[in-house]
This record gives sequence, C-alpha cells and structure tokens, in this order.
Amino acid sequence: MSTEDTANRKPALIVTTLGAFIIPFMGSSINIALPSIGREFDMDALMLSWVTTSYLLTAAMFLVPFGRISDLYGRKRIFLYGVLVYTLASFLAVLSTSPLLLIASRLFQGIGASMTFSTGMAILTSVYPIGEKGKVLGINVAAVYTGLSCGPFLGGLLIHYLGWRSIFLINIPAGLIILFYTFYKLKGEWAEAKGENFNYPGSLFYSLALLMVMVGLFQLPKPFGLLLILIGLLGMGLFVKWEMTSKNPIFQLTLFRNNRIFAFSNLAALIHYSATFAVSFLLSLYLQLIKGLQPHEAGLILVSAPVMQAILSPFAGKLSDRIDPRKVASGGMAMTGLGLFSFIFLNEKTPLPWIIALLILLGVGFALFSSPNTNAVMGSIDKKFYGVASGVLSTMRSIGMTFSMGVVMVSFSISMGRTQITPALYPLFLKSVKGTFMLFTLLCLLAILASLARGPSRSSSPT
Repeated sequence: MSTEDTANRKPALIVTTLGAFIIPFMGSSINIALPSIGREFDMDALMLSWVTTSYLLTAAMFLVPFGRISDLYGRKRIFLYGVLVYTLASFLAVLSTSPLLLIASRLFQGIGASMTFSTGMAILTSVYPIGEKGKVLGINVAAVYTGLSCGPFLGGLLIHYLGWRSIFLINIPAGLIILFYTFYKLKGEWAEAKGENFNYPGSLFYSLALLMVMVGLFQLPKPFGLLLILIGLLGMGLFVKWEMTSKNPIFQLTLFRNNRIFAFSNLAALIHYSATFAVSFLLSLYLQLIKGLQPHEAGLILVSAPVMQAILSPFAGKLSDRIDPRKVASGGMAMTGLGLFSFIFLNEKTPLPWIIALLILLGVGFALFSSPNTNAVMGSIDKKFYGVASGVLSTMRSIGMTFSMGVVMVSFSISMGRTQITPALYPLFLKSVKGTFMLFTLLCLLAILASLARGPSRSSSPT
C-alpha cells in the first residue's frame, strides 16, 4: 500500500459509507411509500411494483459495464458521476406528476446507483490492506443496513407528515454533501486496467440480454414473458461466446471458470437476495392492508431486521477476517431460512411481537451472510479486477432483488390479476403471500448449498 492509499483510507471509508447509506435508505422508504403512491396515481398492484422494479432493472443492467469502466478510467470519477446522476434523478422524482414520470426518474436512479455500487467496494479494497478488508467491508455493509433500518421508520414519518415526495427530496442535500467531500477530500485515482479497451459490443449484448430476461419475469405467466426470457437467454449465450474470444472482455468469465470461491460466493448472493428482498415489500403491504397500520407504524416494525443487520455486520465482517467466511455466511443463511419458513404461517391474526421476532432472526441471518460473503468475493481476486468484481457482486444482488420481486408479481398476477388489493381480495392476498414464502424458503436452502460448495476461503489464492 502506498502513502497516498494510507492517507485516503478515512476519506474513502466516509464517502463510500455515506453512499452506501443513502441509496438503501431510499429503497426501504419507497416500500413504505407504495400504498400512498398507489392511491395518488390510482395504480394497481402490478403497475405499482414497477416503481421498485424499474430501479432494479437499470441498476442490474449497468453494474458490470460501469465496474469495468471504473477499472479503465478511474473508480473515483465514476463514483462521483454516479452520485450526481442519482441526486438529479431524485429531484426529478420530486417533480413527478404521473406514474410514468416517477418510474422514469427511478430508471435514472438505478443508473446512478449502478455507478456508485460498482465502485464503492472497489475503492475500499484498493486502499485498505488484506487484514483490514473484512472490517471495512463490514462497516460498508452496516451502512447499507443502517439505511435500510432508517428507511421504514424515518421514511414512514416523512410520508405521514410531509407526503411521499419528501423521501426523494432528502436525497438532494445528502448527494451534494457526498459530492463535495469526495471531490475535496478523496485524493488520487484508481484505474489498474488503464490503457485497455472497453468492450462496447459485449456491454450491449450483456445489458440487453439481461433486460429481456428480467422484463420477461414480470410478464409471466403470459406466453410473451416466456418468449422474452428465451430471447434473453439466447442473448446471454451469444454474449458468453463473444466474451470467450474478446481481447478485452467486459465480464471476466475466467473469474467464474477458474475461481471456485468467486463463482459460488456470487451464486450464493444471487439466490440469497432472490429469497429475501421482497420480504419487506410483502410485509409492508400486509401490515398496512391486513393489520391496518399507518406507514410510520409499519416502518417501526419493519426496522427490526435492518437494525440487527447494521449492528452485527461490522462484527461479522471482522469475524470473517479470522474464520473461514464460508462457515459464517452459511450459518447466517440457515438462520434466514428458518425465519422465512416461519413466515409461511402468516395470517390475519398473527401477533405483531411474533412478526418482530422473526424479523430480528432474519436480520441476524442477513448480517452473518452479507459481510463475510463480500469479504470472500473481494479477497479471492486480483486488484486489477476489483471494479468488475464489485460490479458482478452488486449485479448478483440486483438480479436477485428483481427475481424476488418477479416471484411476487407472478404470484399476485395468478391469484388476483391486475387490480388494486381491496378488502374483498385480502384472503387471496394472504394465500399469495404464504405461497411466496414457501418458495423463498426453498431458495434459501439452495443458497446454503451454494455457500458450502465454494470451499475454504482462507486457503485460496487470488486469480
């Protein structure tokens, strides 16, 4: 590590931590705001889901390309641009006068988020030594979960007293603070792949194919949805073939073929987020529709899980510096699976303290999985690929989140169709929720197997 890297450690940790806080804060706040947004714009359940999904789609499409761009042209530069785009998109959301304008602003938020999340972890791993990476990545993950923690409660209060637009409005000063501090305090730049070429055709193949697959998920069970998925998978096949022969691949496939830890850690993350992301979406609707709670009351309950994540993530990350991350992460997923299984029995009479207890269990499981799994991924590769690896891991998270929401929307579509969830449909809504949690439990079991299959992390050597 150079003297410049040592001097940059604190500023890097501050700016990436702030960035890691504000975006998840928005993500968890929007779940609480969905019923209010739906009422103002008269949106049905499927249309309302696109307020969340539009963001996830663009984030997933651009994470890997921007990760590669940051390796070529500078991680700090792309991070700054990402924060700027995200802040401007938040301003557009405040001014939204229709569902389409709101969804469009969420699309741009996804682009900005992809630029920050594909570079944040890469900047940290660029300036911190191996023995401290687990600790600082744990702090970064804790910031994510702190944002998730504050979102339901503080976002609920903002929505209750100031309306749903206020949760977008507070992103603007936060973004300006991050821009100012990054520009004036974080010195130097990191671009270990500088001088190599960017693979434009590969990037286009990848983004469009991924878009087809994920949009297709939301069109199921319609035949058109299956057609889009098949086209997307064909595009992915062409992308892989192109990358195998490219001199400057956008997606380092060798990291998957030759690095078991990298491959299975990312697979575990993909399945884990597929099984867990939509939990807050489902419970937000359940608590406000079935239990009749106000947004801030529902937020106060939903805060249980991310609070535990925020508290325990730094300790879990530090623990993974000393103990094989595979063991810590797999144990965390086992706890998550137990919590998801318990939610299968949710009904209109389920006591609120029981729901809080299960959310706490999920929070502990999330914390024990996320930080160690991130440490395993970033510790298994050479620094030349930090931006790509960060982008790949974030992509796994975004695809998993999108798939999780896709499962919910398919379930809603089959059980209720395209309509608002009225009291007459509450029994069908609960049936759909139970079925979704059954599938999530099975997915979590698969994630445990993927985590165990990666092998010991501490004995591995970087690719």
